[in-house]
Amino acid sequence: MNSWKLQKLPVPFDFESKKVLKALPSAHFALAELKGIAASIPNQNILINTLGLQEAKDSSAIENIITTHDDLYKSELNLGNLRSLDAKEVQNYISALKKGFGLINQKGLLTNQIILQIQETLEGNKAGFRKLPGTALKNATTGETVYTPPQSYDEIIELMTNLEQYINDSELHNIDPLIKMAIIHFQFESIHPFYDGNGRTGRIINILYLILEKLQSLPILYLSNYIIKHKSEYYKCLQQVRDNNLWEEWVLFIIKGVEETAKETTELILKIKDLMQVSKNMLRDNYKFYSQDLLNNLFKHPYTKIEFVVNDLGISRLTAANYLNKLADDGILMKEKLGTGNYYINVKLFELLTKR
Repeated sequence: MNSWKLQKLPVPFDFESKKVLKALPSAHFALAELKGIAASIPNQNILINTLGLQEAKDSSAIENIITTHDDLYKSELNLGNLRSLDAKEVQNYISALKKGFGLINQKGLLTNQIILQIQETLEGNKAGFRKLPGTALKNATTGETVYTPPQSYDEIIELMTNLEQYINDSELHNIDPLIKMAIIHFQFESIHPFYDGNGRTGRIINILYLILEKLQSLPILYLSNYIIKHKSEYYKCLQQVRDNNLWEEWVLFIIKGVEETAKETTELILKIKDLMQVSKNMLRDNYKFYSQDLLNNLFKHPYTKIEFVVNDLGISRLTAANYLNKLADDGILMKEKLGTGNYYINVKLFELLTKR
């Protein structure tokens, strides 16, 4: 192990290599296309909820918190018979993501206070930044320590204060925001400021930073699936910055991840949009109770329930039950029982979201 020590930002390195500058335009184009397509969905809560649930599942999977799509969507129903504690943790993730999104929209900044609130929502405790020494990052296979993050509370506070300034002050490092996002992600994961939830908090910071920089309007561009597909390369690139100062490989890895993920997300949103249009035509032509609010409900919640429809449409419980049961009787939705309640599955949407 080398004696590398984490420095404050900005680090003295020329990030704008030919390879990095060549990779940036196509990533920015893919982001702009995604932003435009997302804006074309009339009710954007549909994307925040459906894609946010996907991200919550994937980001948690990186930390070996494994849940099925079925358990995940059931946990959103809150019907009492929650099968999986892991699904509950994933639900905490979507809550933390939405909290962060609301706070940066309100404040126009991504502060340490917001980061603390995100982690608190994730973990369900107020442990805050690490105060006790002893944290080390180990190789999952060998158990060998690969990196020891800052140990003292004072150093963690100093580095996090610097990171907060770096995130919010564009003058501190005038560089392309995608390069900056890669640096921010590396720095946060290397500070490793919390006892638990660092990886998931760091991935939420990624998307919130893109929103701060106006590269996205909604929290829908998530790198977790890309990281899962390239997990060993992700950790290798992180560590090579510490071992050999190989920033270029790390920055290129993140830029490529942004581009690939933006393209995949655009494709998925277009498929959701097409499915919504088909569903809209079918419901409008065959059901007098069709409304845009009902359609939105069926796409915001892959698994819906009577209470969701009551809240979204402002109708009585009996009327909501009649709507959902009619759609289930006709094979538009699938009706299932859980505990003492029923829930209704938008099967085509579920299949679309679980195809990956």
